[in-house]
Amino acid sequence: MTVEGAITVCSLIVVLGLVLGVVAAMLDQVRCADAAGEAARLLGRGDETRAREAVERLAPDGATLTSAGDGTGIVVTVHSPILGGLLPGMELSAEAYAVREPGTEEGGTREPGTGEGGTGEGGTGEAGAGEAMASEVAR
Repeated sequence: MTVEGAITVCSLIVVLGLVLGVVAAMLDQVRCADAAGEAARLLGRGDETRAREAVERLAPDGATLTSAGDGTGIVVTVHSPILGGLLPGMELSAEAYAVREPGTEEGGTREPGTGEGGTGEGGTGEAGAGEAMASEVAR
């Protein structure tokens, strides 16, 4: 094998590693978005415990959950380190918004049988001057 061939093989291996890293980061971003949407829906129903469990189950390892409410809705953000922390100082994040179901209060849980209304889940949302509702959940 010549020097040019060795350099070519090494370059292909590096490019393959970069492509695999990008694909892994994209999959983690999708997992963060799924976890944020599910957590927003559950927090909109007043179920904080199940929202935390959903983030633990759906989000990548090391993900954190933060949420803030504006009275009528809730904004959930899920943060996760890229590639399990291999790139320090960089992280993935996803945000979701859900409207609170009738009968739920900020920070409270819904009483059984108080309604089965929809949550109006969306992909992203802006929070008004709301106050923080849930602390961070670290995995």
